[in-house]
Amino acid sequence: MQQQLSVIIEALPYILEGAGVSLAIVCFAMVLGLLMGIPMAVGLVYGHPVVRRLIGLYVWFFRGVPILVLMFLFYFGIFDALGLDLNAISAVSIVLGLTSAAYQSQIFRGAIQSLPQGQLRAARALGMSDMQGITSIILPQALRLSIPGWSNEYSIILKDSALAYVVGAMDIFTRTHFVASRTYEHLALFINAGVLYFIITLVGVKLLLALEKKVRIPGYTM
Repeated sequence: MQQQLSVIIEALPYILEGAGVSLAIVCFAMVLGLLMGIPMAVGLVYGHPVVRRLIGLYVWFFRGVPILVLMFLFYFGIFDALGLDLNAISAVSIVLGLTSAAYQSQIFRGAIQSLPQGQLRAARALGMSDMQGITSIILPQALRLSIPGWSNEYSIILKDSALAYVVGAMDIFTRTHFVASRTYEHLALFINAGVLYFIITLVGVKLLLALEKKVRIPGYTM
């Protein structure tokens, strides 16, 4: 027991550097998914049928193919074919971001469709264009309603980020495995990694919960 504890203490600074890598991957993926997911959700609800089919095909592909397969497909195939010389961390962040965009688009789509449809008609009656009504009236409400789903997406991306190990990104899991393979203290080290993931998940979810409470409109219910 004492030996296991000493190994954890000695390896902790090295593993904590991986925590920074994991957080960077998650933050980039969440932001990329947000920037892509919002216009995709608008296209799914208000877009031309052709646009909806194309977005639906994108969502179907990234929701249907396992993350591990996508990482190998993009890192060893598509990125190389496009001549993109990306390191492992960048590649994993982009793949997770593209995947998150598919899921976030569904989160935002559900939030948009939960709003009263008469709001957009009222915006038109006031002389606003559809785009003005969507950006000024629909999306501000939909984004507030999407925060609980976004919190869940954060947890999923954080767990999926551990798969960065397969392409050599030096995140929490990769560094833990590296130390465990040399010290043979697999149980203690992987329990330590699990605790780190749990703490990061808890902190992130708490922050998003605080954000949800901050942007909540008093007296406004669906």
